[in-house]
Amino acid sequence: MAKKKKFYVVWQGKQPGVYQSWRECKRQIEGFPSAIFKSFENPEIAQKAYTENPEKYMGDNYIEPLMLKKYQNADVGFPIKKSLSVDAACAGNPGVLEYQGVDTNTGKLIFHQGPFPLGTVNIGEFLALVHGLAYLKQQQSTIPVYSDSRTAIAWVRRKEIKTNLERNAKTEQLFKLVDRALIWLKNNKWENKILKWETKFWGEIPADFGRK
Repeated sequence: MAKKKKFYVVWQGKQPGVYQSWRECKRQIEGFPSAIFKSFENPEIAQKAYTENPEKYMGDNYIEPLMLKKYQNADVGFPIKKSLSVDAACAGNPGVLEYQGVDTNTGKLIFHQGPFPLGTVNIGEFLALVHGLAYLKQQQSTIPVYSDSRTAIAWVRRKEIKTNLERNAKTEQLFKLVDRALIWLKNNKWENKILKWETKFWGEIPADFGRK
């Protein structure tokens, strides 16, 4: 997977500015007392940040919107950092399936299931969402859960799934988890908000497996 290019803003350094490589940035901050710098993935945001107070871009409450112009015209806001993010990955669709949940803020892995020999992305994302809700209820946590799948969110809200995946010996383990998830949804209530992750504006969900 290609490494994303980053842009480095040096607010306090030998020569403040916006630099296009870590090597250039490092030259400006090495040996400089109280250097202030930060990396960005979007060059427009980097240029904008350089003209503003660095405190605005520091700390846990800041998440970089990856598409600045479109972001400014969209009423999507910022993702809530104190939350759980879930996602699934499928090698083919159907194909080998796995899913996981991570801390949105830190990326720390909270749970992971699979690989299952055969499944679909929709089923994986549905199971990830239910797993996340069940986990948070067990932890007595009311933080929101992010999913980038409208289908999975709809299935959870309807407490039913709609799939063409055949139930057979190869998929039986997966369908048993689906059965358990549906029973859990029908027998439990939760206070956690289920929120759509706005990939277009925020980049890939933190639980993404990075295989696109």
